[in-house]
Amino acid sequence: MNYLKVLFDLYNAKNNVKKTAAQIGKLQQKKLLKILRYACDHSDYYRRTFQAAGITRDNIADTPLEAFPTIDKQTLLSHFDEIITVSDITQDELRKFDESAEKDRSAFKGKYHIVHSSGSTGKPGYFVYDGNAWNAMLIGIIRAALWDMSMSEILKLLADKPRIAYIAATDGRYGGAMAVGDGIDGVGASQIYLDVKTPLSEWVERIREFKPNMLIGYPSAVKILGELAEKGDVELDITRVITCGEPLGANLRDYLESVFGTEVINFYGASESLALGVESDPEEGMILFDDMNVIEVCGGNMYLTSLYNFAQPLIRYRLTDSLTLQSADERCPFTRAVGLLGRSEDVLWFEDGAGRREFLHPLAVEGFCIEGLMDYQFVQLRDNAFEMRAQASAEASRSDIREKLIEQMKKVLCEKNLDFVQFCVNFVDEITPERSTGKKRLIIGTSQYETRRAAV
Repeated sequence: MNYLKVLFDLYNAKNNVKKTAAQIGKLQQKKLLKILRYACDHSDYYRRTFQAAGITRDNIADTPLEAFPTIDKQTLLSHFDEIITVSDITQDELRKFDESAEKDRSAFKGKYHIVHSSGSTGKPGYFVYDGNAWNAMLIGIIRAALWDMSMSEILKLLADKPRIAYIAATDGRYGGAMAVGDGIDGVGASQIYLDVKTPLSEWVERIREFKPNMLIGYPSAVKILGELAEKGDVELDITRVITCGEPLGANLRDYLESVFGTEVINFYGASESLALGVESDPEEGMILFDDMNVIEVCGGNMYLTSLYNFAQPLIRYRLTDSLTLQSADERCPFTRAVGLLGRSEDVLWFEDGAGRREFLHPLAVEGFCIEGLMDYQFVQLRDNAFEMRAQASAEASRSDIREKLIEQMKKVLCEKNLDFVQFCVNFVDEITPERSTGKKRLIIGTSQYETRRAAV
């Protein structure tokens, strides 16, 4: 990205925040009609499903969005080659590229940015951004990261060449790592990656050497860095903290703001659209980027329509997050979301006989993909042990699944210097959701373990 173009596009994007709700609504509808017509003209799947719903190009402008058919991840997997509007990509090619190429930010065929979903089992889904969509998204995340700053303040910040540490899963085609990296490059800042799969000792060494003054990352991972600072393992002078990838609770926000001495900007994105919204004041809720997406909540389900990705249109795509929408008001012309519920997992902490502590982050153990493995869950048993519960299909070989799980899990533990940790693999009929939330947990971790231990 050209630095001057980034600033110009960022200026225009920030000006949208100064518009009225009516002006943003008009802009959103104009973009929506454009993407709907484009999908009808260039996507075999959408043309067919629109027609089945009685929607043609002639009446598309008069048809309310809720009348259009919905899709979900399984639909995307099953009809990927029909949904995309570019002719030089197939899903099989993307799988080969993802499996064989270096897990870096390189574009497929030099022009397509590929983000894979992080489902716990099964084959990953792929989300395709061409150059225009990728650049539009980057402006969205830069605007979010610098949400409460004027352009003059932004120019002063960038002139000082910020040093940014990104703390998350970084060793794959994760949308956050790719987008943050390109965004930081676009504004001319310097950066380091701290992967949640690497040992804490490496974090400490790299932080001491790099001396970041801005942090971006998973709230749970940024919290661990804050704890290292409290213990005196690292010295930090942080001017800005941006969290992403996980829900940010009020208590954790208070802790991060206290330990780092600065406010926290909470960014909301998904693989399907990496720029969805931002929260700077929790009392005001999450501000959704209505100039980039349409978010609907219907029948308890959340649906996304991206307004900027023409290579892979996602129209009324079901997301698994849960939220309640509030109309724009005089504070901001964008819709607000309250009660946002997404994945929020505990971190597994372990301790060896010498008192050395190390953690496993959910995303370090989320990517197991084994034929016949339907679901799995981790349960902490002791300070140096956990149980892995696995659910297999009826026709699958449990012995084969067990062997592969043990092999992959040992590799993860070795990378984190957790060879002392013991684990077992036990098969269960079903991984059941929690009664309180209705959601399945990947990790039953530290807090639940401590609660059970205290009750014994």
